[in-house]
Amino acid sequence: MALRGVSVLELAGLAPAPFCGMVLADFGAQVVRVDRPRVRVDPSTLARGKRSLVVDLKQPRGAAVLRRLCARADVVLEPFRHGVMEKLQLGPEILQRENPKLIYARLSGFGQSGRFSRVAGHDINYLALSGVLSKIGRSGENPYPPLNLLADFAGGGLICALGIMLALFERTHSGRGQVIDASMVEGTAYLGSFLWKSLGLWSQPRGQNLLDGGAPFYATYRTADGGFMAVGAIEPQFYELLIKGLGLKPDELPHQMSTTDWPEMKKKFADVFAKKTKAEWCQIFDGTDACVTPVLTFEEVTHHGHNQDRGSFITDREQGVIPRPAPLLSNTPAIPSSKRDPFVGEHTEEVLQEFGFSEEEINQLKSDKIIESNKPRANL
Repeated sequence: MALRGVSVLELAGLAPAPFCGMVLADFGAQVVRVDRPRVRVDPSTLARGKRSLVVDLKQPRGAAVLRRLCARADVVLEPFRHGVMEKLQLGPEILQRENPKLIYARLSGFGQSGRFSRVAGHDINYLALSGVLSKIGRSGENPYPPLNLLADFAGGGLICALGIMLALFERTHSGRGQVIDASMVEGTAYLGSFLWKSLGLWSQPRGQNLLDGGAPFYATYRTADGGFMAVGAIEPQFYELLIKGLGLKPDELPHQMSTTDWPEMKKKFADVFAKKTKAEWCQIFDGTDACVTPVLTFEEVTHHGHNQDRGSFITDREQGVIPRPAPLLSNTPAIPSSKRDPFVGEHTEEVLQEFGFSEEEINQLKSDKIIESNKPRANL
C-alpha cells in the first residue's frame, strides 16, 4: 500500500481530523488515535483501520507519554485551536526538537494565527468566512451550506491529507519534517479558486447564474414518482439532446442562453419532467450525451449499473454500505480495513509496547490513571 510503514498519531477530534486520519489509514498508514480518558464511545464514526490509545494529556506524565510516542512517529495530527498544544508543552518546537523528521499537521477552523485563531466555530462559520457560502443558495433565499462537506471534509480533512502527503514527499529530499497549518477557511477558499478566476460566471445575484441553479439546463427536476433528475446540458450539442429527450421542439423555444427566459424555461422543463417517473426518464436518457442523470438516494446508489460496474461502494461489517476509498491507484490501491472500529482505549498497551514502553511502565501509568486500557469482552 502507498503509505505502508508511515506511523501517524491522530489526536481525537470531530469530523475533519478523523476523516484525514481515515484517508491515511485506507492507503496503508499505521494510524493510532490518541483518545481522551473517561470517553467510552468514539463520536467521529471515522475510525476505520485505526487503533485506539487512551492517555490523559492534561497530566504532565500523560504529555510525556505522547512526546515519547512522537519521538518515533512520522506524523502527528492535532485538531485543536491555536495555543492548546503549546499549553500542554506539546507544540511543534518541542516535538520536532526531539524528532526533526516529525511532520506536525495542525488542522483547525481559522488557522494558527489571526484574530479568530482562538475562537470556536463549525463548518458553516468557516464556509462563511471563506466567501464560498455567499455563492450557494437559491435565488431570493438565504445562503445555505451543502451539509458540512465543504469546510469540514474537503477544505479541512482532505486538504490536510494533501499537506501531509506533500510533506512526506519533501522529507524524502530534505530528511526533515515540517509544520502544516491547515485552515478550513483557507482550504475551502482554495477549493473555490475557480469561482475567483471566473467572476464573470457569477455576475448575477445568487441562484441566477449558469452553474448555481439559475439556468434551466443546469438544475434538478422532480419526477412523477417524487424522485429527481439532474440536468447539466451546458454545451449546445448536449442541450440539443436534452430538448429531444424531453420531446420539445427547438424552434418553439427561446435561445438556450437567453437569460431573461430562463425562469419560464425552468417551469416548462419542470412540467415535462413531472409527467414521467425517474425510471422512465432513465430509460430515455441513459447512454446519451444529454447530461441527464438520476439523483440517487443512499438506498439506490449501490444498485445503479455504473456504480456496480466499478465497485464504487463496498460493504462494511458495522456501517453497511460505504463509499470505496478514492482515487484508484493501479499498483498500490487503498485496502480499507474490514475490521470493526476500535473501542476507545482498546490498543493502549499494545501501542505503548510497540513504542518501547516496558510492562512495568505501562502498569504504573495505568495504576496512576495516566492511561486507560479498555479491552473488548471475549464474546466480541
